[in-house]
Amino acid sequence: MRLTNFTDFALRLLMYAAAHEDRLITVDEASEVYDISRAHLMKITNTLTRAGFLKAVRGRSGGLMLAKSPRKIWLGDVVRLTEPDFALVECFNAGNQCIITRSCRLRGILHEGLEAFSAVLDKYTLADLMLKPKDFGVRPAA
Repeated sequence: MRLTNFTDFALRLLMYAAAHEDRLITVDEASEVYDISRAHLMKITNTLTRAGFLKAVRGRSGGLMLAKSPRKIWLGDVVRLTEPDFALVECFNAGNQCIITRSCRLRGILHEGLEAFSAVLDKYTLADLMLKPKDFGVRPAA
């Protein structure tokens, strides 16, 4: 199993915002820190803002900040929001064509594993991932 880059960068963007709780961050700044496309980061920002994880402050001195405490941002919620699906194998899909589905035990085992994965993510919040601004290789804004 592999998470999408979208999810990876959503988590990293939230970590960056959490590390800079004392100020607004910008998409350009985060794009530079992580060396990813500004356009891709904008899509992630929009998703996280619509879901209530980030708050966007408009205007000349605008930027982004966490919309709630890091202790209230559950990693499982972020991953479920940003992953398109958790279809680990064909039989998890609606259009399943596998000829052994009715007698195969693999689906149940993989489903159990996926539930365990989700349960672990649901135990942790963004607060558990907190870093300091210096950990990002960026000097604090003056």
